[in-house]
Amino acid sequence: MRGRLLLVEDDDGLAELLRWHFEREEFDVERTPDGEEALLLAKENPPDVVLLDWMIEGISGIEVCRRLRRATPTANLPIIMLTGRGEEEDRIRGLDTGADDFVTKPFSPRELVARVRAVLRRVRPALAGEQLAFADIQMDILQHKVRRGGKLVPLGPTEYRLLKHFLEHPGRVFSRERLLDSVWGRDVEIDIRTIDVHIRRLRRAINVNGGPELIRTVRSAGYALDDDAP
Repeated sequence: MRGRLLLVEDDDGLAELLRWHFEREEFDVERTPDGEEALLLAKENPPDVVLLDWMIEGISGIEVCRRLRRATPTANLPIIMLTGRGEEEDRIRGLDTGADDFVTKPFSPRELVARVRAVLRRVRPALAGEQLAFADIQMDILQHKVRRGGKLVPLGPTEYRLLKHFLEHPGRVFSRERLLDSVWGRDVEIDIRTIDVHIRRLRRAINVNGGPELIRTVRSAGYALDDDAP
């Protein structure tokens, strides 16, 4: 499965070098040199990971990171910061702001790709292969089958896509609007409360053989897949 990377870098030469390396590793790369545009792109269609330079056009990378962490749709996005600042205090500031990793220039593009993959393996297991898993739920993407506790779980097409989206982003809270865009598509016109109906169907299907509730309702925010669901 291809990963989606938002590259926020105003050095054209470096940006093209990184694009080449990541596209070779089957990432879809969207690039902007501007901090404000980066915030808009991340909000409209959250990527799987953000590669963010500290010194960019407009607002600084550190401020972009801070704002991404404060906004619900992007609060859990993996963010790796690139910088020419090598001082310990700057690294600590970047990490305290919410960056998942901090890479000082000059760096090896191959090492950077490896760091991105390491972060993604922790937060999005879909990028590790054709099997998705969370708690005792397993999804075989190639066979289009879902099991919980080893038992087959029959799902309708919409519930399957909904569960797949949650499995690809465990722990992230999605609003109804975001789920509508991601699972149904932006051009589909359905009542937003239809999301609740399909969530109930999905819950019934995956809980039919028992086991803890894994889909959490977050009041005034949406839904998430995690093992702390009540």
